[in-house]
Amino acid sequence: MWQAQFSITDLTHFTLRPLGAGAGKDGIMKRFDVELVVGVFVIAGIFALGYLSIKLGKMEVVGGKGYDVYALFSNSGGLKAGSAIVIAGVDVGRVKGIELENYQARVVLNLPENVKLQEDAIASIKTKGLIGEKYIEITPGGSAKLIKPGGRIRETQPAIDLEELISNFVFGKI
Repeated sequence: MWQAQFSITDLTHFTLRPLGAGAGKDGIMKRFDVELVVGVFVIAGIFALGYLSIKLGKMEVVGGKGYDVYALFSNSGGLKAGSAIVIAGVDVGRVKGIELENYQARVVLNLPENVKLQEDAIASIKTKGLIGEKYIEITPGGSAKLIKPGGRIRETQPAIDLEELISNFVFGKI
């Protein structure tokens, strides 16, 4: 077994000298092997954790495939980027972003190329369960004209404000 010896200040000076008799695998090589194996497992663990985070979070690493359309809502009601877009109970896309435009919520929807929306389609903000997450449900229309990429869904229904509904019921406004 050989041991490498060099000076940190002078990296050009490098010597090899034999380890003591009977040192075998107990020397530097054994420690190097253990450190290498541990390092490989740590790196593999980091990659696995990153992969699971992306898949479980349903995030897109390299831009979403498909095309974008947008809809204007008077109230986004807790909808967030990454929320599901559903047609007939099937997840077909994700909310790409939400921003304020002329005092309305402009919601950008990313849909796959094979999903075509008619001009009279209706986008509604719904809730899964009583206090569940928000999603957008699209009700297809009957028009022969389709919304082009970058186009707008004209018919929208904002989220139902449960607090306002209960307040109106309690105070007899319904």
